[in-house]
This record gives sequence, structure tokens and C-alpha cells, in this order.
Amino acid sequence: MATAFKTIALIGRYRSQDVAAPLSELARFLAARGCEVLIDEETASVTEVHTFEAASYAEIGARADLAVVLGGDGSMLSAARQLAPHGVPLVGVNRGRLGFTTDIALNHMVATMGEILSGRFTLEERTMLQARLLRGDGVVFDTLAVNDVVVNKGGTGRLIEFQVWIDGLFVYDLRADGLIVATPTGSTAYALSANGPIVQPGVPAFALVPICPHTLSNRPIVIADSALIEVTIRRAPDARLHFDGHPLNDLLEEDRVEIRRAERPARFVHPPGYDYYAMLRQKLGWTESLF
Repeated sequence: MATAFKTIALIGRYRSQDVAAPLSELARFLAARGCEVLIDEETASVTEVHTFEAASYAEIGARADLAVVLGGDGSMLSAARQLAPHGVPLVGVNRGRLGFTTDIALNHMVATMGEILSGRFTLEERTMLQARLLRGDGVVFDTLAVNDVVVNKGGTGRLIEFQVWIDGLFVYDLRADGLIVATPTGSTAYALSANGPIVQPGVPAFALVPICPHTLSNRPIVIADSALIEVTIRRAPDARLHFDGHPLNDLLEEDRVEIRRAERPARFVHPPGYDYYAMLRQKLGWTESLF
């Protein structure tokens, strides 16, 4: 039987010992459908799935037509950061909690993957961020993020002060716990808990969301995703830079963080019947229609 994807990589990150059984079940199903199956080498090292070839992310990027992630949102973000530069699309089987980016329920995994292999799916591109930390004349870090890049205070509990520029234009000097720069995908993550707006994934925009600003008139703003965002640290007794929830580096006074749209988007495969607004209703507990 013809399949829409010939070589499929399986990645399991959430409590990897618990993912061995469903991962093995899915691998056998895909092989029976004529797919070449690759197992992420770290997943293979803890799940004891020896029947199929283990592969690094570089090999998956070069060979795979699709990556299936068995995990939560964090697992999907990690895989997307690795595979977006290679253009490999991803689909998620939810083994986490909320699952904003993992569309397939575990108990429907095989049936849903069968539909996807038969060509019943939609492909969506999600904008990513590229962030650079500049110190003096050098680049300390250069990284990608799917959800957000965050400048925030560390463990001292004291406000930090920083300036924000957009496309070379001064926006404000902010005293706050920090600032979240979020993609539409990330607008339902940390930015949402800081009272940021939900941005539909197709909107070409970023949200800038202050975290507990000292001046209450500093509100979230939404800007074009073509913009260059620059954050300059002015006073920072203890400040840090994070991406997708991971600590990246401590920040010093006069450090500069440049944030822009990444060159390549993340690519997500959605199963039949995917509905963004239905997903929001389910995950956020919004009320159903009364009629």
C-alpha cells in the first residue's frame, strides 16, 4: 500500500521507559505499512527497541520524511528546534499533560497514523524565533525557539531594567520581572500566563509581553514578525535568558539580545479533523456552544 511518508523517525522523550510499549507498537505498524523506521538514538538507548535502526538528529534530518514524537509539548519543541532547519515535518502523540502541539491521542495512535499515511492530513508551518546574545563585540549564543525567548530576573527577586527597541526605534525602558517574546505557537504557553494575547498560528506576528512591570501601563503589544527586536540590559543584579523554558545564559549589564524570525519554520502535520479552536476549547476549558 502506498504511503504519504516513506521514512519515518520515532522520538520518545516523556518518561522514556513508559514510552517503550507504544513506540514499539507504532514502529511495527509503520514497518508493516512499508515504511522505513528510524528510532532517535537517545530514545533507543533507554527503551530497548533494538529491532529498528537508531539514528542521530542529523541523520533523521537528512533521511526522514516525517518525525513522530511520543511525548508532551516540551518533547515536540525540542524535536522541532532540531529538525526545522532540515524541513522535516513533525506530528505528536500526546504523552504529556496539556498537549497544545501533540494532536494524536495515545489510544487512537495506530488508527490516526494509518489515516496520515493514506494522505489524510494537513501540513502547517509555524514561525520560529532566532535569538542571539551579544556581549561587547562577540556573540555568546545563537539559538532557535519555537515558543518564546524570555529575559527575566534570576533568583534574587529584584526587578531588572532593560530597554526595548523594534527595528531600531526605541519602545520603552522597562523595569519588570522580565519580558516574553512569543510566537503565535508560544502565545498559549508562558505568555498566556502573563496575560498575553492568544495569537492564531497563521498570523505573521510576535507578542511582546512584560512580566510584572513596575509601571502598570506597560501592556503586551503585537508586532509584525518581520521586525528585529533588541533588548539591552541596563540594571541586572541577577538576570537570565531562556528559550522555550530552558535556561540559556546569565545576563550582564549592557548585554544585548537580538530576536528575529528564524529563516526556517517548524512544520507540523495535523491529522484529519484538526480544529485549532476546538483544541483551545478543550485545553483551556472554554464553554461549548449552548445551541
